[in-house]
Amino acid sequence: MQQALPYRDWLSATVSAAPPSENINSGGEVVSDNKSVRKLVAENAVAVLARKGCCMCHVVKLLLHGHGVNPTIIVVDDQNEDEVTNELAELVTGAEASGNAAAASPKFPAVFVGGELFGGLEEVMGAHISGELVPRLREARALWL
Repeated sequence: MQQALPYRDWLSATVSAAPPSENINSGGEVVSDNKSVRKLVAENAVAVLARKGCCMCHVVKLLLHGHGVNPTIIVVDDQNEDEVTNELAELVTGAEASGNAAAASPKFPAVFVGGELFGGLEEVMGAHISGELVPRLREARALWL
């Protein structure tokens, strides 16, 4: 009997401190240890840094999936939260220098669209309600229609 392949929507990148490798574990998560947060954000049209079990992160993922976007979900473990938060703070500092008002402080979920920090849950929901989210996703080539 043939085994079904996991759907790309449900794959997530887990940032951990294990030796460098990239594989798919039994839960269908992509464990990508050799890539930094900066590199994952740069390589993907939409990336979401999320804490495991966070309800606000879940809402952002559902909203993006509802629009037909397949974001890369970077799940931050409790063990590596400080390390990832420091790297996120560096990304936020760069966003503040470029004039992004949404980059007040590093917090989860952190949504990156087109390699730039878009914001957290409040910014994404605000853009969705005002109608600015879909054009921004199209501009980043995360939506085709």
